[in-house]
Amino acid sequence: MALDNSSKSKLVQGLADKTAMIGIVGLGYVGLPLVLRYAEVGYKVVGFDIDAEKVEKLSSGQSYIKHISKDRLLDAIDHGFEATTDFSRAAEVDALILCVPTPLDAHREPDLSFVLDTVDSLLPHLREGQVMSLESTTYPGTTDEELLPRIESSGFKVGENYFLVYSPEREDPGNAKFSTNTIPKVCGGYSPACLDVGLALYGQVIDKLVPVTSTRAAEMTKLLENIHRAVNIGLVNEMKIVADRMGIDIHEVIRAAATKPFGFVPYYPGPGLGGHCIPIDPFYLTWKAREYGVTTRFIELAGEVNSNMPDYVVAKVTDALNRQRKAVSGSSVLVLGVAYKKNVDDMRESPSVILMEKLQALGASIAYNDPYVPTFPKLRNHTHFDLSSVDLSAASLKSYDCVLLATDHDEYDFAHILKHARLIVDTRGRYLEPAPNVVKS
Repeated sequence: MALDNSSKSKLVQGLADKTAMIGIVGLGYVGLPLVLRYAEVGYKVVGFDIDAEKVEKLSSGQSYIKHISKDRLLDAIDHGFEATTDFSRAAEVDALILCVPTPLDAHREPDLSFVLDTVDSLLPHLREGQVMSLESTTYPGTTDEELLPRIESSGFKVGENYFLVYSPEREDPGNAKFSTNTIPKVCGGYSPACLDVGLALYGQVIDKLVPVTSTRAAEMTKLLENIHRAVNIGLVNEMKIVADRMGIDIHEVIRAAATKPFGFVPYYPGPGLGGHCIPIDPFYLTWKAREYGVTTRFIELAGEVNSNMPDYVVAKVTDALNRQRKAVSGSSVLVLGVAYKKNVDDMRESPSVILMEKLQALGASIAYNDPYVPTFPKLRNHTHFDLSSVDLSAASLKSYDCVLLATDHDEYDFAHILKHARLIVDTRGRYLEPAPNVVKS
């Protein structure tokens, strides 16, 4: 097919003057904030999702994500936002931004089924002059090894009459300091023309763009960001275990070390890794590295330490109950916080769920409280607990043999909990002063 520069110039112009229509596939914690941002600056947006219930809620102005207000959603609808399960409408849009999950399978290998199934569903409806941007975290090579041949199998020439970019999401749910537009955005194109289109796609909605030379460089950038965190969290989790054996409070040590004005960045231990990125992304690189004959020992060691933290916490709960002449089996345990981090309702890969599963398997009776999760949802690859969040009255707290502080939401009245709980196992370092009913984990 002959070179067609008009496809690029027409698309770039439409993105620049906001006459281009934006399609966002996957309306969760990444996709929905993008919808709102594009809508608020004046683009017409169509949101695609396979979950009919989610689409129905959004269409009626109901937000299912805590930090996204109903008012913002209704404002987007007023500006023309539509949510749909009809993927044939992909032919209407000029840009397709893919924000779908990339989990691990049972063998801790990349599961690209959500991405590939999405692309396969879109293929019959693609047209010349569109751009497709993948935002899902994945291994270097996914965009040009998996998406490119699928698009070109439909008769397009990527870089000439169809454009392909990778631009990793950097959402941090619940972080009030940063919003979608203020977080710098990395963007890599399959070709220079693709990069130009990608920068035009995001240029009106993101304050600062960071172009890189290829989709692979952008994919590796996202992995490095999250592996950096995973490795450092693994280090501090291991330090916590060592400090505990030595009778040292690791949180006191971190606070002291953090006073150094250079050369130290504080990371904090916890009951395990949570969220969609940190527990998963390192294994995408370890898997891909094997193709090149490289063993990523450092990354895998950090993964091993972090994956073992729930067992460490369960052991602390067991020991704490034993000291009160109680077995785990038959004891009642109240888990405080089931979201993966404080002040959000996001339960993806939450270590709290793993703790609940492990304690229940040992015979404990489990309850939970989370101000952001009123009813325990159904989760992929986890036990479903038919539970609702219990109240934290004095009588309620006293009724449990152990209160396990797993996620330290700011809404909790920690003094009230300390006063009335018989036993607290604190995985987050919220109780700084020694107390007879607090065990630090």
